[in-house]
Amino acid sequence: MIFKLLKFIKGYEKAALLAPLCVIIEVICELILPRLMSGIIDVGINGSGGFAYILRTGAIMLALAVCSMITGVSSSKFASTASQGFGANLRKAMFDSVQDFSFADIDRFSSASLITRLTNDVNTIQQMVGMGLRILVRAPMVLIVALVICRSINARLTLILLAVVPFMAVCIALLMSVCRKLFRAFQERIDGLNDSVQENLIAIRVVKAFVRESYEKEKFRARNDALRTAAVKTATRVVFMHPIMQICFNVAIVFVLWFGGQYVTGGNLLTGDLYSFISYITNVLMSVMMIAFTLLTVTRARACADRINEVLETVPDIRDGSADPAHLPPARGSVEFRDVSFKYVSTGTGDDVLSHIDLSIAPGEFVAVIGGTGVGKSSLVNLIPRFYDVTGGQVLVDGMDVRDYPLERLRERIGMVLQNNILFSGTIRENLLWGDPEATEEQMIAAAKNAQAYDFIMSFPDGFDTYLEQGGVNVSGGQKQRLCIARAMLRRPPILILDDSTSAVDSATEAAIRSSFSENLKGTTVIIIAQRISSVRSADKIVILDDDHIAGLGTHEQLLATNKIYQEIYMSQQEGVSD
Repeated sequence: MIFKLLKFIKGYEKAALLAPLCVIIEVICELILPRLMSGIIDVGINGSGGFAYILRTGAIMLALAVCSMITGVSSSKFASTASQGFGANLRKAMFDSVQDFSFADIDRFSSASLITRLTNDVNTIQQMVGMGLRILVRAPMVLIVALVICRSINARLTLILLAVVPFMAVCIALLMSVCRKLFRAFQERIDGLNDSVQENLIAIRVVKAFVRESYEKEKFRARNDALRTAAVKTATRVVFMHPIMQICFNVAIVFVLWFGGQYVTGGNLLTGDLYSFISYITNVLMSVMMIAFTLLTVTRARACADRINEVLETVPDIRDGSADPAHLPPARGSVEFRDVSFKYVSTGTGDDVLSHIDLSIAPGEFVAVIGGTGVGKSSLVNLIPRFYDVTGGQVLVDGMDVRDYPLERLRERIGMVLQNNILFSGTIRENLLWGDPEATEEQMIAAAKNAQAYDFIMSFPDGFDTYLEQGGVNVSGGQKQRLCIARAMLRRPPILILDDSTSAVDSATEAAIRSSFSENLKGTTVIIIAQRISSVRSADKIVILDDDHIAGLGTHEQLLATNKIYQEIYMSQQEGVSD
């Protein structure tokens, strides 16, 4: 799975090639040094070379050490550049994929898990790439070259290495097989912890209002303990690596000193050769240890790579239609539901939220949708811009099935104020211009006035340049709703959908907003979901949803005369007014 991600090194290939090249030069310089030191001992000190040989060889060693240092620093720089670039490309690709996800795709992964995959998982892969460009080049090269040199010095002593290294390799393989599942479980526990923190911070006002801090602390403690347990379980396996490697290392050194000392005493091996042999065997064993710890990182990276590839390989439930953008029907604002059924597949219940819905909305009509909680009002309007796809029937916009539209072109025709009013961190101006980035100052002011937002905006010292915190937490609920309505009106779409988006404003302000629709959005089809009869009584058409079907359709007067559900809603609200 990791190899599938290597394509994201694109743009940093040069650094990715220079890093291992520098490592190779560094290793060559380092591996020459013990042989030169052996010559100083055997020729310069114990032989006839004398002080001149020592100085000459020492100068060569110094030059090699400097070269090794320069190439070592360079390899680190190139590896860092390549790994950071790889991480940036991978994060961008994942973010781009998430932007194409449907609501159902996001529901399946959960936002907390996607955040973990975009951050923690990518960082792990990025670290592995950085290590791979250096250690996974350096260690095998040192291992192979040092073994060859050891054999040239003394073949019998080299047999000690050939006995120890395979044993170390088997230990590494067994440990990797055990740790792979543990690393994936560890990452999933991070998902759970992030989900708890994210949910708590988003709903912190609700938590405090209901004095549920103790409950949230206990929920966090449980997930935090689960993460700790997973981390300890993984660490207790990984910790075996170091003592096993250290025991093998020390046993090999003891045997080399024991037999090597006998060879030196017997005149079969020079003192300098034994010194260089010990240096090389140390390099070999250290290389095996480096490979072991790197492979553990690779094992964790594989678990992360699986999770990342799940995101990258997910085919969005909702994709562009096949219609030619140049031959789309004119944007008039008509909407039609033909025998529409819908259910949330991710819930697994199999129950229809909407069943056999037939509804026709003409261009420019003002249509209201009312009904009890959970009857599918939001689900109905979410089918128009294809936030979800129907499970039966058709939704048509301007006479064409919404599934045939390119998504961008379909959603350009629709302005939407969602039930949850979302504002982004930035100025009020920046938030409003989401509706139309090319809008003039006059158009923006007009939209704010039409949404009854202008007066409170200008009451702020900075006016339209007032900074909004993330989610718009520094404005009231009613102000947030009006800003979201202004943003949608600035777009001047053929279809405007408002999902219970005036619930936090008073009746007079709501009436002024409705009036602005007819005066300033002439020709725009307006579909609103509302709970108050006062919000819908002027609608051209009122749709009553009950359970999963349309239980009434008509004007206020028609429904008041003939529809029992509408009568009950009307009378209950009239009683509230009388009281």
